[in-house]
Amino acid sequence: MTITVLRLGHRAHRDHRVTTHCALAARAFGADAFVFSGERDSSIILSVNDVVKRWGGPFDITYEFSWRRWLAARKKATIVHLTMYGRELEESIPKIRKIKGDLIIIVGGEKVPREVYELADYNVSVTLQPHSEVASIAVFLDRYFKGKELTKTFHKPELRIVPQDSGKEVEEVKSE
Repeated sequence: MTITVLRLGHRAHRDHRVTTHCALAARAFGADAFVFSGERDSSIILSVNDVVKRWGGPFDITYEFSWRRWLAARKKATIVHLTMYGRELEESIPKIRKIKGDLIIIVGGEKVPREVYELADYNVSVTLQPHSEVASIAVFLDRYFKGKELTKTFHKPELRIVPQDSGKEVEEVKSE
C-alpha cells in the first residue's frame, strides 16, 4: 500500500512555497510520494529531493502534466479529495483506514474542477471553514495514522534533530 498526495493546479509564480510545503508536510506526516500538476516547476523537485537526501527517505516527488491521465493509470487506487465541502473527517477516517489498497490524496491549488469531486471515492473535510492545503494534508495524515507517523524514522538521514527543551541542536549522522 502506498499513499500519494496529488496537488492540482500549481502556479509557479504564485504557489512555489505552498506546493513545496504540501510536499514536505506529506513526507513528514507519512505519505510515500507527492505528485504535482499545473505549471512545471523543477525547483520544487530539487528542494524536496534535497530535504530527502539530508533528512532521510524514502519519498518520491514528481511532476505530471496531465493529472487526469495520471489518475486514469491508477484505477485501483482509492481517491480521497481533501476539500472543505466534503464529509467531516471524523466520519470518513474510520472507513478510509480499512482500505487495503493504494490511496491517492488530492489537494487543490487553483479552483478544483467539478470532475475531481465526482472522481473521488471520498470528499473529506478537515474543517468546514476555508483553510490551507498544507494544514489539510497534515491533519488528514495525522488522523489516518493516529499520530504514529510523528515518531517515524527515515532511512539514511545525513542530519537528525536532537530534541531540546530550549535552543536547537542538529547532529550529523554517521554513515552506517
